[in-house]
Amino acid sequence: MIDANEANGLFREYRRTGDKNIRNRLVENYIYIAEILAKKFAGRGVEYDDLFQVASEALITGVEKYDPDMGTQFTTYITPTVTGIIKNYFRDYSRAVRLPRRVYALSAKIRTETNEYFKEHGVKPTVRQLSEKLGVSEELIMEALEYRAPVSLDATVKGDEGEGLLYDVIPYANSGFESFEDSESLKTEIEKLDPTEKKVVTLRFVQGKSQSEVGKILGVSQMFVSRAERKIVEKLKDALL
Repeated sequence: MIDANEANGLFREYRRTGDKNIRNRLVENYIYIAEILAKKFAGRGVEYDDLFQVASEALITGVEKYDPDMGTQFTTYITPTVTGIIKNYFRDYSRAVRLPRRVYALSAKIRTETNEYFKEHGVKPTVRQLSEKLGVSEELIMEALEYRAPVSLDATVKGDEGEGLLYDVIPYANSGFESFEDSESLKTEIEKLDPTEKKVVTLRFVQGKSQSEVGKILGVSQMFVSRAERKIVEKLKDALL
């Protein structure tokens, strides 16, 4: 265990350098908090592994945002934060639809593999890595993740090339075209999209319509729009980044 003074020094160094190795060391040092809080809420209709995953995600985000100079110890700062995220998880879980058997089975495998990868690397695997490990398509991985209501669709992520729009395996809720700084290059790449993809971009990010509304206009399902949105973002990321 790292003592509080050493940890604060590492937090300052991470804020200065953005070194992921330092972040991972801090996450490893404080992972016990995620374990304790996950165990505290276990046995209430949600599996411990799910709770630990959510708590771990909240811990990582907390490590990335924490400023040791704000006058509050990290443990004091992170405990109510993780607790609030877990409570939101239960709220969302209560609204979840019953999973199809095949999706539920895949979700369980994804959860197990994600936890194992996180324990080894300190970060979550990407959709591509999960696809290769589990031997299923990236589309099926994303479908299984979309059905996992407890996971927030607003989370930020990290991909193979560094920070991205998802937190590795969390579904896109906001494709975040504003993250591309060169708007002219973005416009050029959008012009290269096929007609359906252009319509999705226009309806979703120019007119601000929901995925369900876009689906009705195009005569497709909301799921189709969600998948198309992901593919468009990945295509643009590959072209611009």
